[in-house]
Amino acid sequence: MQEEIRNSDYKYRVETCFFPQQYPLYAEDMGIVVVIDILRATSAMVAAFESGVDRIIPVSTIEEAREYIGKPGYIAAAERNGEVVEGFAYGNSPLAYVDQDLRGKTIVMTTTNGTKAINLAKDAPRLVIGSFLNLSALSEWLVSQNENVLLLCSGWKDKFNLEDSVFAGALVERLLDSGKFGVEEDSSIAAKFMYMSARDNFMSILKAAPRRRRIEQLKLLPDAKYCLTPDQCTVIPILRNGELVRMVPQPA
Repeated sequence: MQEEIRNSDYKYRVETCFFPQQYPLYAEDMGIVVVIDILRATSAMVAAFESGVDRIIPVSTIEEAREYIGKPGYIAAAERNGEVVEGFAYGNSPLAYVDQDLRGKTIVMTTTNGTKAINLAKDAPRLVIGSFLNLSALSEWLVSQNENVLLLCSGWKDKFNLEDSVFAGALVERLLDSGKFGVEEDSSIAAKFMYMSARDNFMSILKAAPRRRRIEQLKLLPDAKYCLTPDQCTVIPILRNGELVRMVPQPA
């Protein structure tokens, strides 16, 4: 297993950053940053684009998002601590965007963790959004690129969390399997092993997580089940000029 993980013939690296505050330690020489916030910001973003939204503007503060409440063509979304902020109709629930016709709409979104990580890495050469929802589409696109890849986990309030790390491990495994990528950081090996332990039942992540009680109290289990179900979407959001837009992957 160790020989497989440390493939010596790789051309590009895929690495995992578990904590946003460690981003500067990993960012050098990374051509693509994948921002991950499985529960629930990046899942909501992918779901919204799958429903036709034109753009998503990630903002850092509630005040910035509040300016767009009631503005024609805009959806203002704000979440803190897992709940929709008072005065907003939307938070970071992906199910709020499923089966909606969002064509022509722009979402202005602020969340506890995900939008913070996006703004932290906004100066990366390329920044894309990852979730279980677009796992296969994203991994296939990443394999087709000739760049080092950094998987940036949003975590929970700057702390480690399981679901982001397991998803990072899923991408690590797929990129390593391509033979084109290798790893040099122990965090990437750890992410892969975490994924291997959970891949037969992603809901087991929640069963093991101390945050499960809070998820149940907030009645977020339907959201969690949706977020942990792979390959429901094919879109890959990409950051351009401070806004997330839809990227349509081209055949290799």
